[in-house]
Amino acid sequence: MTSQPKLPFELQPRESVVLFARRHWVYLAQQVGKVALLGIIPAAVVLVGAAMTVGLDGGVGRVLLAIVAAWLVYWAIRTYFAWYRYQHDVWIVTNQRIVDSLKRHWFHHRMASADLVDVEDIAVDREGVLQTAFNFGNLRCQTAGEQPNFILAGIPEPTKVLAIVDAQRDAARRELSGRV
Repeated sequence: MTSQPKLPFELQPRESVVLFARRHWVYLAQQVGKVALLGIIPAAVVLVGAAMTVGLDGGVGRVLLAIVAAWLVYWAIRTYFAWYRYQHDVWIVTNQRIVDSLKRHWFHHRMASADLVDVEDIAVDREGVLQTAFNFGNLRCQTAGEQPNFILAGIPEPTKVLAIVDAQRDAARRELSGRV
């Protein structure tokens, strides 16, 4: 039995979660790859260059080691927050609404919600080799609400998610018209 992840909001009466999704894992891999290129490679170049010229055991070498250590700590922190954002950038589709929740860091939380009955158009955008090969892309939901567009960026299996949102939207509209 799979346990339901902790939701960043309270469910309304008679509301149930239909889909809980986050960005595709390729997004996180790209962020970690960027860290490898921008963090580790320059540090390695500086260390190798210093070892070949001034050495690492003298005063200049120790200063360079301290600078490289600070550089690597900075990139380690960036990696942590890339992972944190990945873990806390979620979309939840319930039988009543779509919720977009994002926490960039510990002191930031943005959440937007749109009633399914307000969803007018749904489209899938999938461009590029990675998105096609790994089956992820963007799901754009145009709404009649205050936030005109919901974009679920980098979502796995976007056509499957489109079908789920479409079916839930139709069910919510049928239920609304049955109550009127």
